Amino acid sequence: MSVPAAGGADLDTLHRVTTRVRENVERVIEGKPDVVNAALVVLLAEGHLLIEDVPGVGKTMLSKALARSIDCTVRRIQFTPDLLPSDVTGVSVFNQETRQFEFRPGGIFANIVVGDEINRASPKTQSALLECMEERQVTVDNTTYHLESPFMVIATQNPIEMEGTYALPEAQRDRFMARVSVGYPVESAEIAMLDSHTSRNPLDDLEPVTDAGALRKLVDIVGQVHVSDAVRQYAVALTTATRHSRELNLGASPRATLHLVRAGKAVAALAGRDYVLPDDLQRLAEPVLAHRLLPTVEAAMTGRTSQAVLADLLEGVPVPEPGRA
Repeated sequence: MSVPAAGGADLDTLHRVTTRVRENVERVIEGKPDVVNAALVVLLAEGHLLIEDVPGVGKTMLSKALARSIDCTVRRIQFTPDLLPSDVTGVSVFNQETRQFEFRPGGIFANIVVGDEINRASPKTQSALLECMEERQVTVDNTTYHLESPFMVIATQNPIEMEGTYALPEAQRDRFMARVSVGYPVESAEIAMLDSHTSRNPLDDLEPVTDAGALRKLVDIVGQVHVSDAVRQYAVALTTATRHSRELNLGASPRATLHLVRAGKAVAALAGRDYVLPDDLQRLAEPVLAHRLLPTVEAAMTGRTSQAVLADLLEGVPVPEPGRA
C-alpha cells in the first residue's frame, strides 16, 4: 500500500510548529541558526544527535533548550567514568515485602534523553545505549521494555584529544544520525549573551511550545515526503563511494544511507517541499556521514580528515537531475 504524499496543509502545520520550537531554542542559543535547524531535522527524522565541541560553547544548553521546548518526558544522564550500564538501562531489585524482583527504569526511559559528555563514560557503559538507540527498547534480565515514541538521544561530547575522554566505539557513532559542532559565537551574539545569561538562566523562562502527540504527527508528515528513484540511487552512490575510497578504512554503513534519506525528507519538509532534492543530500552529507568514516593511517598522517575525504568524494559522484519520478 502506497503512503499518501504530504499535503500543503500538513506542511503548513509543520512549518508553524517548528517555527515556534526554533524561536524558543534561539532565545537561549543566539546566532547559531544552522545548528538549531540541524537539531530540528534530526528530531523530525526520528534520529539521535551528537553535539561535539570544546567545553563552554553551549552544547548542553542547546540540548536542554530543545528538550524544554517540547512538553514530554525528559531525563538527563551525566556520563562519568564510574557510571554503570544499569544506571542507563535500569535494574531489577528484589522487593523484600512482595518477595519478587521489581524493575526500576534507568535514565534512558524518557522521550528525550540528554546524555551529557557521553565520551567520559567507559566503553562498557556507552554500549548500554546500543539497543536503546537502534531498537528503541531495553532488555534487562531477559525481559524487554519498549521505549515510548518519540524517543531521541541528544548527546554532547568533547573532542577526543581532551583529557578524560574515551573514543566512542564505531557502533555507537553509527547510531547517531548526525554530528554537529556549535562553534564559538560571533562577537555580537556573545555580547548579547553577557546581558541575557549573567543576571539569570534563560532556560528558566522557556515554556513548552508543543507536545509529544503533536511531534508524532509531524514525524508522520515527514515520513510522507516523496523520494524519487533517482534521489535514492544518488544516496546509495554517495555511501558506496565512501566504501571504495582508498583513504578510508571504514566507509558509511547501510544504516547511514537510511539516515541520509530520512534526514533529507525532514530537510525538504522544513523547506516546505513534499519531495527531496539531491541538493538536500549534498548539504547533509557531512553532518550525517563524516563521523562514521575512519581515515587510513596514511591519510591521517598527511592531515586528511574524514570531512576532507568526503568533500572530494562528493565532487566525484554524478548528481542526478531533480525530479519526482
